[in-house]
Amino acid sequence: MSQHPVSHDLAGRIARLEAVEAIKALKHRYLRACDAKDPEGFRACFVTSGASIDFGRLGRFDDADGIVKVFESIALRQVDGENVILDMHHAMHPDITVHDADTASGRWTLKFRQVNLLDNTESVSTGEYDDEYVVEDGRWKMSKCHFRRYWAIVQPIGADWKIDQ
Repeated sequence: MSQHPVSHDLAGRIARLEAVEAIKALKHRYLRACDAKDPEGFRACFVTSGASIDFGRLGRFDDADGIVKVFESIALRQVDGENVILDMHHAMHPDITVHDADTASGRWTLKFRQVNLLDNTESVSTGEYDDEYVVEDGRWKMSKCHFRRYWAIVQPIGADWKIDQ
């Protein structure tokens, strides 16, 4: 069994496992909020103030409010009452380290697919999240979320494609 800074007694091991599961649930809430175009749910995944956000081309922020504005400007854009950006986020391979009862860090691989009806393109990409988590008001929240894209493929949407939303 690997050594871990959290207690090795049964209660400590259970607490660590519960923390890991709560952090996984947090990341999944974040991803679902992204795809559901839910800015309030998206924002609720971050600490109240002071989060370190670095999403490369989308910007760097010292608070989650900045990335929420970017999210709203992209994800919520509509033309004739229809969404023009359709996203699919899948995070996998969580590598979460619980440092103590209130802090943890983690890495996730993202598989991302986007349909852009303004440009008539579909993109598929992958990259890595580097996160830090803290307990705030009794719940795990992201205090750091940095994303580094590894690669992307962008292709035109075919004339025979039908988008149903």
